[in-house]
Amino acid sequence: MTDTAAMSLPEHAWAGWSPCTPGCVSHAADRVPATRGARRAAVFVRAVMGAMLSGRRIAEPETLRARAATLLDSLGIRLEVTGDSTLSAPGGTGTLVVANHISWLDILALLAVEPVVMLAKREIAGWPLIGSLATRAGTLYIDRGSLRELPDTVREMAARMRDGQSVMAFPQGITWCSGTGGGFRRATFQAALDAGAPVRPVTLEYVQHGAPTTVAAFVGEDDFGGSLRRVLRADGLTVRVAVHRALRPMRDVDDRRRVAAQAQATVCGARLPLHQEIPALELAR
Repeated sequence: MTDTAAMSLPEHAWAGWSPCTPGCVSHAADRVPATRGARRAAVFVRAVMGAMLSGRRIAEPETLRARAATLLDSLGIRLEVTGDSTLSAPGGTGTLVVANHISWLDILALLAVEPVVMLAKREIAGWPLIGSLATRAGTLYIDRGSLRELPDTVREMAARMRDGQSVMAFPQGITWCSGTGGGFRRATFQAALDAGAPVRPVTLEYVQHGAPTTVAAFVGEDDFGGSLRRVLRADGLTVRVAVHRALRPMRDVDDRRRVAAQAQATVCGARLPLHQEIPALELAR
């Protein structure tokens, strides 16, 4: 984060805010040669076009998982997963999956673990190529600047989880260069309480040759093209996905404030060994 960021505050209590700017972003290792970056770019474009040609099949879980993994690989990004091997927790309902938010790459990493319904800002729908893929994959879009739309979004999320679909949300509401700044907004957790759904905390971290890096961060006034160019030149980039034990809140005992706080403590307190788990809320049966 930088001290020179524009200190514009969120318009309402649910709008995310971060002081991070593109000045926060830097490589933690030497850049790959420009020729190698160009080759990666060509492979990435082919991977995107291949996904586009999947048509409606892109929404099929195995197709979506495979395409997301291919896109990461085309960028030279390794995926490491610790903890549970799936994002959805066992049970009849879907799961509210919540993670810290660093980059547009977060979405690819999570879909490569398990295809879930992504809750994303509406602007992504207009991104070249990626926006079209996100829409075809069944992304649920939200206008984070509109408080009026919030109740409908919460109802839609709850309905999806009651139907057995898992929904992925980034409760910080905005990206942070280190991924662990900012409070978790509580509205999305109301959907889990309404649906009687478990909450799965996930911690995302980016490293280059094992060293923490901000090169993947997509923050402030950054644009997709600039972010993509940095990633294409990043050497030894790995995204680590730590899947923690599911929290099982009791609707008559827990409120969204408590569940959000517990989820945030689990996600942002995970600078422990990534396999270590923090005690979770219990659900009486």
